[in-house]
Amino acid sequence: MDEALVRSLTPGVLTILVRRGADFAAAEDAVQDALIEAFRVWPAAPPRDPKGWLVTVAWRKFLDQARADSARRRREDLVEDEPPPGPAPGVDDTLQLYFLCAHPSLTPSSAVALTLRAVGGLTTRQIARAYLVPEATMAQRISRAKRTVSGVRFDRPGDVATVLRVLYLVFNEGYSGDVDLAAEAIRLTRQLAAAIDHPEVAGLLALMLLHHARRASRTAPDGSLVPLAEQDRGRWDTRMIAEGIGILQAALARDRLGEFQAQAAVAALHADAPTAGETDWVQIVEWYDELARLTDSPVVRLNRAVALGEADGPRAGLAALAALDDSLPRYAAVAAYLHERDGDPDTAARLYAEAARKAPNLAERDYLTRQAARLNAARRR
Repeated sequence: MDEALVRSLTPGVLTILVRRGADFAAAEDAVQDALIEAFRVWPAAPPRDPKGWLVTVAWRKFLDQARADSARRRREDLVEDEPPPGPAPGVDDTLQLYFLCAHPSLTPSSAVALTLRAVGGLTTRQIARAYLVPEATMAQRISRAKRTVSGVRFDRPGDVATVLRVLYLVFNEGYSGDVDLAAEAIRLTRQLAAAIDHPEVAGLLALMLLHHARRASRTAPDGSLVPLAEQDRGRWDTRMIAEGIGILQAALARDRLGEFQAQAAVAALHADAPTAGETDWVQIVEWYDELARLTDSPVVRLNRAVALGEADGPRAGLAALAALDDSLPRYAAVAAYLHERDGDPDTAARLYAEAARKAPNLAERDYLTRQAARLNAARRR
């Protein structure tokens, strides 16, 4: 059974149920039940029209739920609205569903979390990791968001900023997480850029393209992580880089700087350097200063400490790092790198081992473990 096909069809099925009067929480439950049924039935008897099959089964599941909770009149109205047999519409409703989930009745953070769970297909754990909060906290936030929109009419779509935030987080999870969603995020952002003339939409698309252009070089054949400085730049997609830089330059020329344009500028400076040693770290620090002003994000300040360590030396990077909370994700990894560059391998080895224990994924954990082992082996010689 083609799981990618099922995943691509899910948003459209959910949209059809919502359009036909199902409240969001009940529609999502019905679609999930239909997916379970598909995984049970399709391997032996694949349907000729997978989307139509999912719509029909999901709608019946929704009706079963409605009959248990609703009055007879409401049940009869819903039965009359049952989709007719035959192929379902082939329109891609995914981006529209992103906007519907970014409902004005939700706070931006709740809207993002709900969309990532219901449309993006991310687990609660993955979303919690992206938000730097405990999984239980995120589960409660998603549950509250579902209760808030339950029974609400989805006729007032949310704002562009919330949708951009969702697309950004979906791309990041697809780029470095367990589920490959990066290409889908780029596809949707291209659709949004074609529909909306907005410099931050262009900035996000440029950022995605510039990162995606070097994806092939980010891991070795055995799956191990390859850091940026060691990547084979000959494997980077130069056409995608050129496209990303062109989009970014057009956005920056409009003089309406935003977070995604600034992030894309950092990515462009990395992509434009022929070698790691020729990276313009001074400019990168300046862009991180802009990002810190725009977002006041501790993660931005952590990345700035790395850039400052490259531009002005490891002592400068360590001084910037000292002002941050050491519980930040990847804090220990950054500290280890800067201490090693500063000639303190013992501290670096200890911090690499600590960072490995806190790593968010297997590839990063293995890389950090190897760094600690390398320094410990050198010390014993």
